[in-house]
Amino acid sequence: MKVNVPPIKSQGIKTKLVPWVSSVIPGEFKGLWIEPFMGTGVVAFNLAPRRAMLCDTNPHLINFYKSVAKGDITPETVRDFLIREGEELSEKGENRYYEIRDRFNSSHQPLDFLFLNRAGFNGMIRFNRKGEFNTPFCRKPQRFSQAYITKIANQVSCIACLLKTKDFVFKCQTFEKTIAECGGDDMIYCDPPYIGRHVDYYNGWDQQQERDLYQALSKTPGKFILSTWHHNDFRKNEYIDLLWGKFNILTREHFYHIGGSEKNRNPVVEAIIMNYDAPACEPRNLKKQAQLTLLDSRAPCGM
Repeated sequence: MKVNVPPIKSQGIKTKLVPWVSSVIPGEFKGLWIEPFMGTGVVAFNLAPRRAMLCDTNPHLINFYKSVAKGDITPETVRDFLIREGEELSEKGENRYYEIRDRFNSSHQPLDFLFLNRAGFNGMIRFNRKGEFNTPFCRKPQRFSQAYITKIANQVSCIACLLKTKDFVFKCQTFEKTIAECGGDDMIYCDPPYIGRHVDYYNGWDQQQERDLYQALSKTPGKFILSTWHHNDFRKNEYIDLLWGKFNILTREHFYHIGGSEKNRNPVVEAIIMNYDAPACEPRNLKKQAQLTLLDSRAPCGM
């Protein structure tokens, strides 16, 4: 299964886990695909269900994809913007990055958000308590080469084509409200910040929120898949036993490229938790279900 990366990236992106998630979705599923923690959206964008509701409390993320859906952001506008700002970055270096960061924190323009996401340090999306983006510069003034800009424009093209053929809705709201909208035929994919590990999230994550998530998912009439961590070489996720142990749990090793230096990037055993019995099958062939394929931004949608 070819998995494509969306234009907004982040640490902990689930690119390598998409086939695994795909393999446990019941073959008869035809309801609404719901994500309370949209994040990068890589799972939904690659599975490409007929209907999806993608939610997050980060308004800038939701605003970006709403702009793509409305046609305000296109591969062409992205290419033109990144060429212009990439040249400025090349001339001024990190000063230009911080100028754009200040501009974004004032005007919240989605193209500035894209620029910061792709020029910031180590793919981090980090905000301070005032809601200001505060990820530092990656210290690569030549970041936006022609090939890199084309790659990002193609990623936007993929999403734009998908949103023309599918019924996707983007909402900025809490996970509690999102889960409450789930019906009996629907499927929730939950990818919250990982409790006890890295909580670089728009508004943080703590023990009470983990418990609130457990309560909400325990009451949902639909099916759910929860991504979390199970253990690493040093410790175990205590909430596996405290909360999630009554559900079905599958595990596999996964390597995260998280950390400022290579020595801090270690494998972890990933878990997916479900409130139903997982089908014993290989990842489904999603090509017939409009699986994303990278398109040249000048080409017509090939869904």
